Amino acid sequence: MKMEEVDLEEDVMNVVAEEATVIVDVLCRERSNVLEQIYGLVERSTRDWLQSLPSLRERVLGIVDYFRASDPQKCCQFLQTMWMFCQSIPLDLETKVLSIAGSSSENENSPRSCNVKRLCLDQVESYTNAVKLLLQQKFERVTKDVVKEVCLDEAWLCLRQRHSARVRDKSAQAQEGEEPSEHKESVESLLRTTGRVVVLLGQAGSGKTLLMHCLAHHWAQGFYPSIKLLFLLEFRQLNLVSQPLSLKELLFSFFLLPEGGVEQSEAVFSYILSNPEKICFIFDGYDEFGTKFTDPEKLPSPLGPYQQLSVTDLLSGICSYKILPKCTVLVTCRPRDVIDLFGSSGYFVAELLGFSQRRVKEYTETYFQEKGSELKERAVNLLMGNRHLLSMSHVPALCHVCCICLDHFLSEDTSQSHVKLPTSLTQIYLHILSAFLSRCQGGGSTNVSMPLLQKYRSQIAELSRLAMHGLENSRIVFLAQDLSTELMNFGANAGILSRVDLTCADGSHLGCAFMHLTMQEFLSALHLMTSPGISESQLKRKLNLKSRWTARTDPKTVFTDSLHLFMCGLAAKACRPSLALLEGSDDATAVVKKRQETVLKILRSFVGTASQTGPKIIELCRCAHETQDVSLAKDVASRTTFELRNIRLSPVDMDALAFVTSAADQMVCLDFGGCSIELECLSIIPNCKNLEHLIFRSRKYDDKFAEALSSILPDLQDLKQLHFISGGLTDTGTEKLIKALECCPQITHLNVSDNSLSDEGVKMIADLFPKLANITSVMLGKNNISRNGIFMLVEKMASILSFSFLKNVLGLRSTLATGLPHIHNRCLLFLFSLSNNSLGNKSLKKLLELSRLGTIQEIKFHCALCLVWHLKIVEVVVFFNYFVFRVFFSLTHSDIHPTDMNRLCKNLAKCKHLLELDFSHGTLKDESVERLQMLLPGMTSLQLLNLSYVQMSTDGALLLVRSLADCPRITTMELRLIQYKLNGDNVKDLSGILEHCSYLADLDLSSNFLRDEDVKSFVNLLPRLQISNSLSLSNNKLTQLGALYLVNSLNSCEKVAAVDVSLGAEERVLIRFGQENITGKMLSLRECDFEMDHWKNLLEILNKCPSELKLEFSSNVLNNQSLSFLLNNLAKLSSVRTLDLRNNGLNAEMIKHLVTQLRSDCDCRTIQIEEPWIKAEAAVRLVSSCLDLNSHIREIRILYFVNDCIEVFSALYCDFSFFSFGDCEVEGQHLTFLQSTLQKCSSLLKLHFSQTTLGTNGAEFFSSVLPYNIWILPFSISRLEGLRMGDQGIKELVKYIPKWTTLRKINLSENCVSDQAGEMLVKALSHCRALQQLQIKYLNGLITISNLLFLSCKSLSENQIGQKGSLSLSEGLVSLKTLKKLCLTAIGTSDLICIASCLKHCTSIESISLAWNECGNDVAEKLAEVLPQCSTLKKIDLEANNINITGAKALVKCLQCCPWIEVIRLWRNPIVKDDQILRDQRLNFSPT
Repeated sequence: MKMEEVDLEEDVMNVVAEEATVIVDVLCRERSNVLEQIYGLVERSTRDWLQSLPSLRERVLGIVDYFRASDPQKCCQFLQTMWMFCQSIPLDLETKVLSIAGSSSENENSPRSCNVKRLCLDQVESYTNAVKLLLQQKFERVTKDVVKEVCLDEAWLCLRQRHSARVRDKSAQAQEGEEPSEHKESVESLLRTTGRVVVLLGQAGSGKTLLMHCLAHHWAQGFYPSIKLLFLLEFRQLNLVSQPLSLKELLFSFFLLPEGGVEQSEAVFSYILSNPEKICFIFDGYDEFGTKFTDPEKLPSPLGPYQQLSVTDLLSGICSYKILPKCTVLVTCRPRDVIDLFGSSGYFVAELLGFSQRRVKEYTETYFQEKGSELKERAVNLLMGNRHLLSMSHVPALCHVCCICLDHFLSEDTSQSHVKLPTSLTQIYLHILSAFLSRCQGGGSTNVSMPLLQKYRSQIAELSRLAMHGLENSRIVFLAQDLSTELMNFGANAGILSRVDLTCADGSHLGCAFMHLTMQEFLSALHLMTSPGISESQLKRKLNLKSRWTARTDPKTVFTDSLHLFMCGLAAKACRPSLALLEGSDDATAVVKKRQETVLKILRSFVGTASQTGPKIIELCRCAHETQDVSLAKDVASRTTFELRNIRLSPVDMDALAFVTSAADQMVCLDFGGCSIELECLSIIPNCKNLEHLIFRSRKYDDKFAEALSSILPDLQDLKQLHFISGGLTDTGTEKLIKALECCPQITHLNVSDNSLSDEGVKMIADLFPKLANITSVMLGKNNISRNGIFMLVEKMASILSFSFLKNVLGLRSTLATGLPHIHNRCLLFLFSLSNNSLGNKSLKKLLELSRLGTIQEIKFHCALCLVWHLKIVEVVVFFNYFVFRVFFSLTHSDIHPTDMNRLCKNLAKCKHLLELDFSHGTLKDESVERLQMLLPGMTSLQLLNLSYVQMSTDGALLLVRSLADCPRITTMELRLIQYKLNGDNVKDLSGILEHCSYLADLDLSSNFLRDEDVKSFVNLLPRLQISNSLSLSNNKLTQLGALYLVNSLNSCEKVAAVDVSLGAEERVLIRFGQENITGKMLSLRECDFEMDHWKNLLEILNKCPSELKLEFSSNVLNNQSLSFLLNNLAKLSSVRTLDLRNNGLNAEMIKHLVTQLRSDCDCRTIQIEEPWIKAEAAVRLVSSCLDLNSHIREIRILYFVNDCIEVFSALYCDFSFFSFGDCEVEGQHLTFLQSTLQKCSSLLKLHFSQTTLGTNGAEFFSSVLPYNIWILPFSISRLEGLRMGDQGIKELVKYIPKWTTLRKINLSENCVSDQAGEMLVKALSHCRALQQLQIKYLNGLITISNLLFLSCKSLSENQIGQKGSLSLSEGLVSLKTLKKLCLTAIGTSDLICIASCLKHCTSIESISLAWNECGNDVAEKLAEVLPQCSTLKKIDLEANNINITGAKALVKCLQCCPWIEVIRLWRNPIVKDDQILRDQRLNFSPT
């Protein structure tokens, strides 16, 4: 900004007038001597008057008004004095004042030189101009290839304030948490409000970086005048900072160095420190940052702007206002990273909204503007007419990608009338890759895209390797030395890479980055799916579902938003030819197919996981959609309800939901609670086939939302239940909904509870009843409905035959119901809920009388507001004793006075029907408790009394407990006295009361005032109490001493079966009881942090324990001395049968020491040790060392669960006979460390290898080990699963199998075996006459097993044996007279009639599974024909076989003469369950 010359005669008065408010603020902040200087310019009389004013601000206002009314000369003197003495003049005012002050000679009394100050301001102004120039240059580079000009006022976001960032954002909390208020505004407005921290969220490709550069460009053009300096820093650059640095070094070394040297640097930085409210920082791309921000509470204190800090500390200090408070901060990141950023509250979260359909169309038109009108029109029509592409185009970057893809398609052959478009994001990127590669051969069209992948295979492999290396090392920017010049040029020419200038501490360097982060992730996925040497465990580690809820304690995950999606997309069959070209080997198709099957198998393992929350459900749907695998989608859709809470759902998410639900075998429910959904997303819901139940619950869903929903309701032909609850629906939105519902006669349930409907809205709903022929339930609770509204509802209800449930409404006001029409007998009303009302006694009585209660079985009452109403309704209900079967009576959250309690209980005592009474979450005074305990014996129909979380005095609680303990009618009691401030004396009294109570199941004394000594006293009383299940003493602030008292209960109380103590942040203390004569007890100590004395006392207690013990010590901090002491003594404890040590910091030497110390005379002991380093080579070396150190080890298992990051080492002490490696990253070369050790183990009986990559090295290992072991002694079980063993390994194996004459079980699943090798294997197994169980899964070969006549259990599940294999198998079954169990799940053929026919020859068969074969009614009817001849058969599994009512009826008829059959599973079959089928309970339609 240039300095303006102000004309003293004309403009000086304008300066004072325009800046009056700022001048007042400045003078109010200054020292008193500044005003004294200014008073000298004022006449005496005026000065005396000003000084007499009561407040400083009034005096300053008077001064400014005085000079505004004076002449220009005095005004100029005033400004000169102000400039010379004031310390905090804002820059824009100071610039104007300086022009005036500079025209006058220097004042000797001035504390500063005018020339010096002018120079400082000139230097700041010069640097500001340089910053603006830099930002404009960056903007030009970033927007060089942008198709359409970015309009900040057309880019929208949702802004909300985050009040607390310290709370752990668990999924449960997010589901139940309050909905934050948010409002919509444009990106342009982000910097109009200064002095705040804003986190801008946006998914990959949403345009965060582009918009930040646009904001900076706007500022450089003169917008946002309140911001005087703006710094735009990118996290991808900040990743290069390795040394501690100060704020000054960050700004001048990594953004822009002042050209004026040290003097200008000092002037600019001084201005920054003195004017923080005028400074703005934009930090772009936190998702690209290599680590997390430091928790502000852990930052060093105090923090100074000159302090040398790590980059994470420095950025955290800025964003939490520990450094430069009042500045403006804008940080961009992915949605899941927001919890990482700040520890302070009060920052704002803004979430970018994507393109609307209008903007998608505009962008596409602009992109194809230069391509000709015909091509443009065709491209726009294709994109707007394809819902998959249109959904993806919601994300701006993906809209651009779709345009490139369309351009590539249409440019290849414009004569094609029909273009087959990709259906997934991954397939689009495959085509994009081809489009980019075509540029390397001169651009233009090419009619063979696949050869490009083959032609540039080596370059793609190198780029993919670079991309993967970047992800694994948290790098998105690469230096020139990280790749060859040829590769950089190739990538840049193709558009895959972009060159970047990197600003480092030692200067600028040339580097490169992938054109977008998603391209780096896509190429990384290509690397995983096509590169040699990628193991299944590597694929598992990369393929994890991403949650949109994260916690501060979660590790920082970088660059992995889309990698798992691309891996899933590459598992699609449509991608196999492209991947085979890139893999390039002779058996490329087989290799690619195997990896694709592995990805699908991993995804199937996620299905049905109990811990899946809404975000992970959506991610699983996204994964299934990318694979385009309908069978996987069926698995995902096996859940009946998709419960989604408090997340933002994009069109891509909704499209994935539609794909999954459309594949479901049963009807599903979509439950949206608090989810942010753009109105255009609702148009995708009609694509969700099998949608029977739709729920929307949130105040976000208002009349506009209802109007958008109304436009799609007529298209939901399967919809039967609609819930629009807890929303912002008024009569206006209801009118729209009603018109839409008129076209939905199939609706059976309508729920619009907890909205803002008036009688008019209810009338519209009531008028709808006759048009909904199938309606059975309408719920209208918690609306603004009057008495007349409810009567009108009842009248309409009386005319409908099918009503079974009508829920009343909150807020009814009535004194007398007159003229209420009858609810005729033809209305089948079974459940009548009068909860949450304020109807008077007479109105209620009249309502119930006129309702003719002959068909009512249950009445429900609930109200926390008016007890008098309840007392009256009790009298009314008693009148109908002969009509009502059960009454549920709730007085939750109520304060019940003694007189009301007396009247309530006396009336309820007259009820003859079953009664349930709920006082939970209420308040009872001592006198009310006394009345209740006196009247309880007279309430003979009382079935359940709920007193959970009732506030009462300690004495009242004990009195009530005494009453319940003496009541002979009580059969079981769960007593929870939580937060009752119980002390040691109270607990003694409680023990005396409970001593004779024989039906106490659980006792919970959590969150009281029990000290260590109180716990000790209570534990000593435990033998006298008759608690059958558990005792909880959590959250009583116990110390390590209290924990030891609890442990002692293992000795002092015979009935104590387990003690579980955790003294961590979530204190947990639980004692479990068992039946008498307990043979084994368990002790778990977590996060107890015992000192040496505590460990000594613990071991003394354990030494006295007469029972066998299972000990679990986890997450305890132990020093080396304590660890050594503990391990030495635990090894000597003969009572310990199981020792579980988890994450206690044990290293290999400590574990080997423990193994050495274990006593040899202990015949049965299990040790489990979990530490994060036990895997791969370290695991094998540990096993080898342990076997060498202790000759009494019998079993060793190494297990590694990737999803939970758990590694377990366990050993059972006796003679070594069992050896197991399971999915712990062990590979063939690692086993060489075991070779010599295993050759010495003469007692080896079992081998278990699963999910390991053995290869040639593994085969050599077996050939060297097996001759020393298995042929010498009886060998019973071998599990060689998932070894990826080829024909060579099998040939080596069959040399020894004939000698395993005692082999009983063998599992050879997931090996790459040809038909020839398979036949060799079966021939070898025919010598194993003791063989009973054979399991083969995911084998590539077909084997004949007719000569294994002695098998009792055979599993060939998940082998694609086809029709030929089915015929071969049926021939073999005829001879298998000893076969008891046959598993043929998903064997790749529906032609199973021949197998069903042969079952009659299997005279011992007890269980058969033919699930997931789509075999249809023919097989069901054949089974019905054969089953009467299979008298030993008990269980049949026919899940997912496309059997309809015809096949089911045949089975039902057959069951009448087959009493020996216990169950036939028919889950996932399209069967309408009529009465005939349901009559036989042996038909199972459930998932279990």
